[in-house]
Amino acid sequence: MARYYFDHNATTPVSPEVFQAMAPLMTEVYGNPSSIHQFGQEARGVLDEARRSVAGALGAKAEEIVFTSGGTEADNLAIFGAAGHVITTTVEHPAVLQAAAQIPSATFVPVNQCGVVDPEAVRAAIRPDTRLISVMHVNNELGVIQPLAEIARIAQEAGVLMHADGVQALGKILVDVGELGVDLYSVSAHKINGPKGVGALYVRKGTELRPLLYGGPHERKLRAGTENVAGAAGFGRAAKWVREEAAAEVQRQQILRDRLEQGIRARVEGVHVNGGGAARVGNTSNLRFDGIDSEPLLIALDLKGFAVSSGSACSSGATAPSHVLAAIGLTKEQARSSVRFSLGRSNTVAQVDALIDAVVEVVARLRKLAPAYV
Repeated sequence: MARYYFDHNATTPVSPEVFQAMAPLMTEVYGNPSSIHQFGQEARGVLDEARRSVAGALGAKAEEIVFTSGGTEADNLAIFGAAGHVITTTVEHPAVLQAAAQIPSATFVPVNQCGVVDPEAVRAAIRPDTRLISVMHVNNELGVIQPLAEIARIAQEAGVLMHADGVQALGKILVDVGELGVDLYSVSAHKINGPKGVGALYVRKGTELRPLLYGGPHERKLRAGTENVAGAAGFGRAAKWVREEAAAEVQRQQILRDRLEQGIRARVEGVHVNGGGAARVGNTSNLRFDGIDSEPLLIALDLKGFAVSSGSACSSGATAPSHVLAAIGLTKEQARSSVRFSLGRSNTVAQVDALIDAVVEVVARLRKLAPAYV
């Protein structure tokens, strides 16, 4: 049975070009990049090139890139490194929400029914001791794009640092940290067909942060520990693909996403697009099926060879409904009837059409078993 992957917001497969870039770093270029001998300097050269590549994908300077173990560490470094009152939103990734929750005075600003935060609500939450505003660029469950540049201008006017979790934005929309006006921006390699276990935090030159890890003077003294050179090289190669080829791929995926939504809604009654009234990235569709529980729907689709999800992979196994769907005003029943489809480079028209047929069949079968559906 063929299997098709529609969960690219959770993670993406490592691309062939990324694998090829990483392979020599496992066996041939194995030096410590902090060593002064030739082995170390070869590794340092690879690391420097990777840093330039990631910076290029963000419109940043190489010296403004701090490599981390992933998006979660980058988010935590921004939040705890700012050391003060934090303002964030109710739809953030757990890496931001749970970090902010450790700060007793943190403020969580609500969003509207489409999942978009009002910049003026963020402005109203600023206090004399506010140190950081953290708003995600693209929501991982809905694909909704936040008005980041406008919020960043508010932060700048108030003399407050601006951080954005851009993990779901890079590779899906154009990212230029200079135009956005952010001071800090988190990204992760495994969302753009790079390896797991490596990410980065853009730190605008002149921005003062406290480190989370203490030790050697690695990564501008902001992230102690010998760098993951192979991972960074893979990240750098993935970032090169983003710079050179992502624009066309983004358009292709949006066509497929629209085909998926239109195909399902044309053949299935009672289907709603969560966040559909807002600007969204082109690969993400969060659909709500009246009278359906998402868990049996996910299982049935998986048995047919289609991998989809009910929300953030970092929240899987949670008994409570998605905090994002609750934040946009859905009831527990509505949140539990929602499924996220996220497309990537491997998906084709034929796969999308097969998925539409499978969804139509499975929903019809489950509704026959669910007399509550009207």
